[in-house]
Amino acid sequence: MDENPHTPKEETVTIDGTEHNVADLSAQQITLINHVADLDNKARSINFNLEQTVGARNHFMSLLNQSFKSDDESEAKE
Repeated sequence: MDENPHTPKEETVTIDGTEHNVADLSAQQITLINHVADLDNKARSINFNLEQTVGARNHFMSLLNQSFKSDDESEAKE
């Protein structure tokens, strides 16, 4: 028999390949899961910010290198 599509599905979480029913977890386990999820989000955000920072640094380093080349060309013309 097909499940009623309007029946709410039990909430589950998969930890190390094992599916757990959230209703069966202790308060401590739920808190730990929330900590892990929050830390995963922070790690993604840190990596995103690192990519932006490295890209911006490379851009400014390129501008700095170009400024030295411009100075060298100006001195050569004098």
